[in-house]
Amino acid sequence: MKIIHKLFPVGHLVISLLFIGCAIALICFAGIQLWQGIQPVSSLSLPQRLNAVLESIALLTVAVAALELGQTIIEEEVQREAQMSAPTRVRRFLSRFMIVLVVSLSIEALVAVFQYSHETPAHLVYAACIGLMAAALLVAWGLFIRLNQGAEQLEPEAMEQAKREDREVQEDSKGE
Repeated sequence: MKIIHKLFPVGHLVISLLFIGCAIALICFAGIQLWQGIQPVSSLSLPQRLNAVLESIALLTVAVAALELGQTIIEEEVQREAQMSAPTRVRRFLSRFMIVLVVSLSIEALVAVFQYSHETPAHLVYAACIGLMAAALLVAWGLFIRLNQGAEQLEPEAMEQAKREDREVQEDSKGE
């Protein structure tokens, strides 16, 4: 059973590397999309160019989310020794994930507003739904943090261990 347990960090590392690979691919696609939009010799109309730039921003937003998830998994699951079953670790991981998700959805909502306002204003309701989902997630995340303050006070040693690991990870990152 211990052998299987030791395979989990390897699996997490592979997943993180795949997230990073996907992010690099999305960055490349965004660069191509941007170039198609701003290419001076292109015969695209101004709205088509704007759409290409907005699509590039949307791709970059997803790329940032993929990079952040890859980094989070590496830092929380591969570099750290504590298990995810610890409530402090779960709260930290969830908070990092929620930050990425809320920011990505907010940017996606802005891109959708610009895109739909020029192409099909009737679809602005979909952009509003994305924005509302981002707001709802932010409120739910804030409520989660508020309700978990008591749990953090019950396990100060876990918080201290997490802070110690943070310092170690930061020192490792600076040394590379």
